[in-house]
Amino acid sequence: MTDAGELRDVVAPRPAREHELLHDGMIWDVVAERVDLGDGGIVRREFIDHPGAVAVVAIDEDDRLLLLRQYRHPVRRELWEPPAGLLDVDHEPAQAAAARELAEEADLVAGRWDVLVDYFTSPGGSNEAIRIFLARDLRDVPVAERFAREAEELEMEPRWVSIDDAVSAVLTGRVHNPSAVVGILAARAAQAAGWSTLRPVDAPWPERHGAGDGPSSRGPLA
Repeated sequence: MTDAGELRDVVAPRPAREHELLHDGMIWDVVAERVDLGDGGIVRREFIDHPGAVAVVAIDEDDRLLLLRQYRHPVRRELWEPPAGLLDVDHEPAQAAAARELAEEADLVAGRWDVLVDYFTSPGGSNEAIRIFLARDLRDVPVAERFAREAEELEMEPRWVSIDDAVSAVLTGRVHNPSAVVGILAARAAQAAGWSTLRPVDAPWPERHGAGDGPSSRGPLA
C-alpha cells in the first residue's frame, strides 16, 4: 500500500542504455530504447518522439465554446476539435503557440488566457504532451489579417456550442478527439469550481518536450 498523500505523477526516468532512430518523420520520429528497469531487467521500448502540442478551449460571453470540424485521415473521420497545433517552433512559449493557433484556425484573439489542463496523449507509446489553455474575452481577427488556410484546414467548419451540449456529446460517445474530450470535461469542472482551478499561462510544465525533466530527457547511455 502506498501512502495516501497528494495524488501526483512522479518524474522518475529509468536510464536508457541504447537509443536508436527507427524513422525520421516529417513531424515526429519513431525511436527505440533499451531501458534499464533495475530488478525488472533491460527491455526494448519503441515509441513516437513528439514535439508536443497545445489546444485552446475558447469560451465566449454566452458561455459557449468553439469546436472545429476537421478531417483526420488516420481514423478516416471528420472530428470536432478545439483549435490546436504543434509546438514545432523552437523555444516558442506555449501560450504564444496557442494564441497563434487560435488566430490561424478560428480568426480569434483572446484578451484573457489561463492554463486549463495538461495531459499525455498516449504515454504507453508516445511522449507527446499537450497543454490546453482556456481563452476568453474574444474578438475577431481583422479580415485583412486572417491566415490563409490550406490542406485539411481549408474546409474546417466552426461551431459554437454550450458547455452542457459539449459535455453531452463527449459522454454519449459522439465526440472522440482527445483534446476535445479532455478540454470539454475540464472546462465543465473548472466552471463548476468558479474557475478557481485555473493556472497562470506560465505555470510550470516539465512534461513539455525538451523542458529538462520531462519525457524526452533520457537517462545516461551505457
